[in-house]
Amino acid sequence: MYIKECFYTSKREGESLRMYKFNGLAEDFEQALLNTDRVVATSIFRRYAEATEGFSHIERLVVNTLDQIGEKWERGIVSLAQVYMSGRICEELIDEYLPVAAVKRRESPRIAIAMLIDQHALGKRIVTSVLRAAGYNVIDFGQGLTSESLVEKTIESRIEILLISTLMYRSALKVRELRDRFERAGYPVKIIVGGAPFRLDEGLWERVGADAGSRKASDIFALLEKEVLS
Repeated sequence: MYIKECFYTSKREGESLRMYKFNGLAEDFEQALLNTDRVVATSIFRRYAEATEGFSHIERLVVNTLDQIGEKWERGIVSLAQVYMSGRICEELIDEYLPVAAVKRRESPRIAIAMLIDQHALGKRIVTSVLRAAGYNVIDFGQGLTSESLVEKTIESRIEILLISTLMYRSALKVRELRDRFERAGYPVKIIVGGAPFRLDEGLWERVGADAGSRKASDIFALLEKEVLS
């Protein structure tokens, strides 16, 4: 009995130590990104990649870190430039890592992301970086798009899941018009929305005809899996 208790205690301590090391590494990685220090960020990333097995661990490090940075931006703790550069550095690191680890980009489902009406593209940038860091191939349609032009781009690119980011409430309401245009065109596309209006009003995504709403960047993975399987 004593031996068994010691074994489980040792196991728990080992897991706690690994978690402590991961959290410490994640904090250092985040700070390097916020400092726009590519050298330090690359060093931490490579050390972590060498010490772990499987892409899921790398995905966890990058996605969690970008999620934290995104939340800090929303609270006014970090700047737009820091968020933008953090995403850029992470994408470059992932692009470097995938061929070495023999991990293929996920080409299916066909995913695109866009800003409907609004020009402020930071939220879109964070989600794009998080998805690309996880190995997804995402087409970026840009920002300031009308519902008409977005329907054309979506059909032309044969998109299956369309991610819409909005900053203003009036732009969020335009998703209803977008959905109606897709229905009139007879084009079946899943629409996942995100942005400030949908965080403030949890039921808004349903009222505008979207298939799902995302409150933060990392939520997108569960939503994508749900929409792909449905």
